[in-house]
Amino acid sequence: MQQQSEAATPIPLPAPAAPAISARSTGLRLGALFGPAVFGVTAAGVALPKVTAALHTTPAATAWVLTIHALALGIGTALFGRLGDALGVRTTLLAGSVVLLLGTGICVSSTNLGTLVAGRFVLAAGSGAMTSGALTLAASGDPASRPKVLAGFGGTMAAFSASATLMGGIITQWLSWRLTVVLPVLSLLAVPFCLRLATRPGSRKPVDITGAVLLTLTSAALLVLIQSPALSLSTPVVLVTALLVVLGAGALAVRVRRLPTGFVPKSLAGDRLFLLSAAVGVGVYGGLFAAMYAVPQVLVKSYGWSVLTVGFALLPGAVIGAVLSRAAGRISGNGGSRLLAGAAAASAVLLAAAGVYGGGAILLVAGASLGFAAFAVTQVVTTGLMSARIPPAQRGGAMGLLNLTFFVGGAVGSAAAGALSKSMTLTSALGLVAALPLVAALIALTLNGSAAQAKQA
Repeated sequence: MQQQSEAATPIPLPAPAAPAISARSTGLRLGALFGPAVFGVTAAGVALPKVTAALHTTPAATAWVLTIHALALGIGTALFGRLGDALGVRTTLLAGSVVLLLGTGICVSSTNLGTLVAGRFVLAAGSGAMTSGALTLAASGDPASRPKVLAGFGGTMAAFSASATLMGGIITQWLSWRLTVVLPVLSLLAVPFCLRLATRPGSRKPVDITGAVLLTLTSAALLVLIQSPALSLSTPVVLVTALLVVLGAGALAVRVRRLPTGFVPKSLAGDRLFLLSAAVGVGVYGGLFAAMYAVPQVLVKSYGWSVLTVGFALLPGAVIGAVLSRAAGRISGNGGSRLLAGAAAASAVLLAAAGVYGGGAILLVAGASLGFAAFAVTQVVTTGLMSARIPPAQRGGAMGLLNLTFFVGGAVGSAAAGALSKSMTLTSALGLVAALPLVAALIALTLNGSAAQAKQA
């Protein structure tokens, strides 16, 4: 009887393996994780006129809503990127989710510009964990499927860009600008779908906190220096800030030489492809952030548009960005770089023309829309180039640092436009800042040649 009972006992079968996630699905998931970070700039830019009126402040001071977000997003991307290398992307996504929620709470409950800016800093730092996780996972996939992943990633991200201004307009007009400035929190909806992708363990190597602090302080001092006219800082304060920039940059350079594997690895600091990619991103992001600071305000004040109308007007051009970025993910060779250069150059020319002619709603809308396109294509092209260049164990930190330079460039763009608007019209200031994406377009044409040289070396 015992033998019959044992024979009748069914042998447990192994649990079926979870179905593999396709390259297309991976790209969509990662795009949804990164995409809401775009709302922190484009959607928030549409809401700036309402923020200025509600908090009884000036447009130049309100620029800090974008500037601080760009700075903190860059710092968060770089820091969580290095932490992802050390602890694993899964850990950084969960930790970043907590930070993102905290920043959202501060922004929603803010009663003055200072509290709002502080909340946006925390919010953007948490959003940086989402962007670094998305970029690391996009760059770490199988090289054979990477083009499909990047195509889906770029198309999804550009779709967020395309809808950001309209969503910002609708929410600001019908609900509240407070909800508009916290839209990056939507990344949390994608986190559960991306945890399955974050299977690679971290290296457990310690993170160079000193290097991170030096980089953060230097970047922050640089932005305060650029914004000093808008902030009406005294001459002694300006001189001290300038000294901090010089000393911080010098100390960081010494740190890189003495600790080659620190927060800013020496191998990256001297990598030509990395530096050229960073320069392209600085120019493209600088132009886009400046446009998103200036264009909505000009259209509302000078042309009497509502923020909802601004959102609708920017939608068609941003849809073109979704198409171009998806194309950039699928083509190889010089095609992606040429698309990037074309979008950046067209945006620069249109914004510069608006500055020369003192406005023009069509010029402003078209220039800002093509800025969205250049932004999305920049992420696709640079992620593809750097993922083939950087070893897998270092990709999180490398992509984080690369995007830190991008977002600092964006902060410089909005800060420069705000500072220049103290002595000239917003359109004239925007026309001058348009030099940034124009230079980026020229540099973009050299990316593939540099990539080929790096591969041969």
